[in-house]
Amino acid sequence: MKQRHGRATLRILLLAIAAGLSHYATAADTLPWKKTDNALVVDGYELNTIDWEALTSDKRIAGFISKASDGLPESFSCDGDHAGDTVGHCKTMWRKYAVSRELFQTRRLVARAAGLLWGAYHLARPGNPIDQANHFLDYATPKPDEMMILDLEGIDPQKFMSLEDAQIFVGHIKTRTGRYPVLYTNNDTARFIAAYRNDYPVLARLPIWYARYKPDVKGVFPMGNWDNYLLWQFSAGANCSKRRCPYRVPGTLTDIDVNVAAMDRVALTKIWAQGNLLPAREPDPPLVLAKIEMEPRRPLPPPVVGATPGLPPIARLPAATQLPAAATAVTVAARDGLVTSSVPPREINALNYQDF
Repeated sequence: MKQRHGRATLRILLLAIAAGLSHYATAADTLPWKKTDNALVVDGYELNTIDWEALTSDKRIAGFISKASDGLPESFSCDGDHAGDTVGHCKTMWRKYAVSRELFQTRRLVARAAGLLWGAYHLARPGNPIDQANHFLDYATPKPDEMMILDLEGIDPQKFMSLEDAQIFVGHIKTRTGRYPVLYTNNDTARFIAAYRNDYPVLARLPIWYARYKPDVKGVFPMGNWDNYLLWQFSAGANCSKRRCPYRVPGTLTDIDVNVAAMDRVALTKIWAQGNLLPAREPDPPLVLAKIEMEPRRPLPPPVVGATPGLPPIARLPAATQLPAAATAVTVAARDGLVTSSVPPREINALNYQDF
């Protein structure tokens, strides 16, 4: 009788656990773009060619997101920061900017007239984040029902906007529009922000547009404050060719980006403009460990002369380089293979960019 009672209790516990995890099911689904109820969103930039009549014939496509601004604004005068450029090069860049903006406005008119949701993103570069935020708002002139996105491609401040500046950028967007933008980023950057979410409390609470060119996102969500993606960019030039492609959009080439939402068109329309932050959570132990994992690895200093033999290597560091006790324990344990993390391991690929 006790044995039967124990088995019944175990069954109840397993059912309860399963019920508690059920709301994560959508993030773990494989090939969600094959489910015809899930809305699709196309995104592109100025060099993507689009036949709009063909594109809008695909009724699964609910929205279009266009690149808007890129870093700091171009210069009219070809002096100052552009003084080292040839006048010809400076004028060429200005013409490219002017033509790109006119194309942006034309695509916006066409997309909205066709009944598509519209969004615009800013490609984050090093440089004054306030100037970049103003540049984005001047370029995109977002309407209250349009999505705004900050495109953050990495955490190297020499190549991309720093995370500190990104916080300033989104804060300025909020001040001027009353809404926060969505965060577009890849797996490595998202993991870093989630691990350091107390250091970047605004970025870590923005709805995430997640780039991952794989058939599923199992083991990725929940991650930090993100229970799930808002949009998942699953197809791009990196994994789409004439021979094989996750999803072919009519009227476009293989370089077009395609995204899926874990909801139908009606539900996506209701939340499209976004603007609010997600609920905050305290860091859990696995994500604290992920912070240590993602720190650059440095060789240990040579042992201190006269150190007591037999002690762990960390105990032989000079006093000036001693790590905090918690970090020390995690570092030694991780080196010895004793620590695991719920965060997926960092993935490396041929392009060393986004995890494909």
